[in-house]
Amino acid sequence: MKTALVTGGNKGIGHEVARQLAARGFHIFVGARNRGAGHAAAKAIEKNGGKATFLEIDVADNTSVTATARELAKIADHLDVLVNNAGIMVDGDDAILKISDDIFRKTLETNMLGALRVTRAFEPLLTKSKAPRVINVSSGGGQLTGGADGWAPAYCISKTALNGVTSQLAAALPKFAVNSVCPGWVRTDMGGQGAARSVEEGADTIVWLAADAPQNLTGKFLRDRKEIPW
Repeated sequence: MKTALVTGGNKGIGHEVARQLAARGFHIFVGARNRGAGHAAAKAIEKNGGKATFLEIDVADNTSVTATARELAKIADHLDVLVNNAGIMVDGDDAILKISDDIFRKTLETNMLGALRVTRAFEPLLTKSKAPRVINVSSGGGQLTGGADGWAPAYCISKTALNGVTSQLAAALPKFAVNSVCPGWVRTDMGGQGAARSVEEGADTIVWLAADAPQNLTGKFLRDRKEIPW
């Protein structure tokens, strides 16, 4: 059975990705900081006939991440797909010259370093897969092409940095498929109910990269299953 870990898999895009991959026969590991929400998300997937296991993980805490990797290794002998979906946008992230160092650090710690830290910890299990895949959930706000518009600068810069991590990981892991995804503006807790896209639309390219895309597609930034500029 194929296996996938989705961080931030308890709600929003992450939960929809987990749900869709479970429906396609993956054993899903739902990674979340919130124990109650994580257990509930895994149970919801199992209620619909999927196989899901909750794993408590705080991507901003290296001790938590390494402990979770050990926990997964007790359950499965390999990991096929890692979806680095967990991310934050902190209150006060609204003007580049006014954001505190603490907000910047907290945002980068989770959104960029978190993805790198999780990939590093789970790399030994991913290496045991015949076709390992790492998908970093980024944002069009992280694109350097086209310029910034001033919206949530710490969040956007963290996604630019995450794209840099994607590029470096793709070079360091030539047998892996490592890509960044822009899901678009999605109706989630972060995106708000006025957003243009459903969670199903936001999850589509991530699920495609996890299950259907060619293994030699790597080191790219994608939206709607098509490459977009960094």
